[in-house]
Amino acid sequence: MSEAGRNKAVWKEGVVFQVRIHGRGGQGAVTAAELLSVAAFMEGRYAQAFPSFGSERTGAPVMAFCRIDDRPIRVREPVMRPDALVIQDPTLLHQVNVFDGLHPGGVVLVNSPLTAAELDLPELVDADRVLTVPATALAMRHFGRPVPNAVLLGGLAALTGCVGIDSLAAAVREHFPGRLGTANADAAREAYEHVKHLREEPVHAETD
Repeated sequence: MSEAGRNKAVWKEGVVFQVRIHGRGGQGAVTAAELLSVAAFMEGRYAQAFPSFGSERTGAPVMAFCRIDDRPIRVREPVMRPDALVIQDPTLLHQVNVFDGLHPGGVVLVNSPLTAAELDLPELVDADRVLTVPATALAMRHFGRPVPNAVLLGGLAALTGCVGIDSLAAAVREHFPGRLGTANADAAREAYEHVKHLREEPVHAETD
């Protein structure tokens, strides 16, 4: 990631932070929004999470929203101008207008084993606004289920700083019982380190 991309401060204290999560039914988009809000509560902040209204049948496109702020949140509308997008299923990238309303300078985290440059999103790639994490593969390795929701939140925490990884891991363990919670938390931590590494990659000067 470029110097500009690495230094981009997405979450800012005192400013509401808005996340929109796109996925398909069965991938846990609604649970992801809830986990993110609980992690923020654990850090002493205000948060709200809620789903979009519509079909949640398995495989159908779904959305969920989360807002985080240092002050009470009065608005209850869907997130139309997200600061961050989480795309749980890369097949949605060119099927649904997932980028609608993305805030200028906002960032995108995509569940994909491909690099950002391989996703055919040139404008976002050129502006250093998109990163990928192989969340489904991490989920399968850690707990044997293709459910990327908590894993992607680890990547989001590293990308934006919206919550700390310790708070997120605690929220995940609280939501999922026993070994499943521990495995999800471990996968989220690995995604956090994956994205942190991408953000800290050195910038290589071009040579003639």
